Amino acid sequence: MDIEHINMLFSYGTSFLITFLAIPKIIHFSGVFRLFDQAGYRAAHKGNVASFGGIAIFAGIIFSLLFCHNDIANIQFILVSLFVVFFVGVIDDLLSLSPLRKLIGQIIAILIIVYLGNLHIDNMHGVLGIYELPFWISTLFTIFTVIVVTNAFNLIDGVDGLAAGIGIFSSLAFAVIAILMHQYDMAIIAFTLVGSLLAFLKYNFHPARIFMGDTGSLLVGMILSILAINLVQHGLVIDVVSLPNKGPLLAISILAIPLFDSLRVFVVRLWKGKHPLAPGRDHIHHALLDLGFNHRMTTYILYIATVFFLVVSIFLLEQNINIGICILTVIVFLLLYMPFYILKQKTKNE
Repeated sequence: MDIEHINMLFSYGTSFLITFLAIPKIIHFSGVFRLFDQAGYRAAHKGNVASFGGIAIFAGIIFSLLFCHNDIANIQFILVSLFVVFFVGVIDDLLSLSPLRKLIGQIIAILIIVYLGNLHIDNMHGVLGIYELPFWISTLFTIFTVIVVTNAFNLIDGVDGLAAGIGIFSSLAFAVIAILMHQYDMAIIAFTLVGSLLAFLKYNFHPARIFMGDTGSLLVGMILSILAINLVQHGLVIDVVSLPNKGPLLAISILAIPLFDSLRVFVVRLWKGKHPLAPGRDHIHHALLDLGFNHRMTTYILYIATVFFLVVSIFLLEQNINIGICILTVIVFLLLYMPFYILKQKTKNE
């Protein structure tokens, strides 16, 4: 076992341990200072639940990267961007930032990655017939992508264990691809996220004792965005296969549930004349709960769906990039629409 693989194991173990030890303290202090997420119309939980799990996730990730990464200079700007997103999330959880101020904070974090970290989507690899992008278009598209992914991940954080579990599956997929491509910087970041989220899931699975809050969901969404942008940039190029243009397909499949569920909600609300960003109970996890599934079953169903979409993408790798994305889109939308169709039929029959 070489030093890179040892560092990956240590990054996973360190982030898991720090997050696991920090969460009970945060739950205690949340009780002392009454920092709770209260039950309400949109909430799927009952009673008050501590809502600052993102602090423990952040601590596990940051300390693990500082302790276990061989060359911090390679990821220093990623670390800076994570600090920015973390503080935006903390302030939002404490004081409830306006959407505009929260958006500005995210854009600042993204620009640090683009201009200082040189990580951006500069090539669409034939998606919609688009290949290389001018730098200013690349910057705007990268900003758009990160905002979409980050906020889509934030929106699925509505059922105990769902966001953390999907984050684990997604980061594991990114980690495996990064290892195959010998991108050990990205693999360590991914495994650090896996360790921290696994520890958090111990306390977040139903019945949850703590939520990650915006602090956690924005942080996890930002990391997954970084991993997705890296995959789009480089594609899948390993010893046995060279598919440099299939990065977009793989990235979309790995993040399929948060991306397509958020897109469906956005389109449906516009169609009905509602504000697309207004709060509501029209996400996929709400539909499953309304069908009678409990928190655990809802979470398990969406875990299985996440893995299923990953497997589907593997069989689509040999297809033209646009055909592959179209097939994946149809499959995802059909499966995500099914619970809403069943609910609609039940309502008609009652």
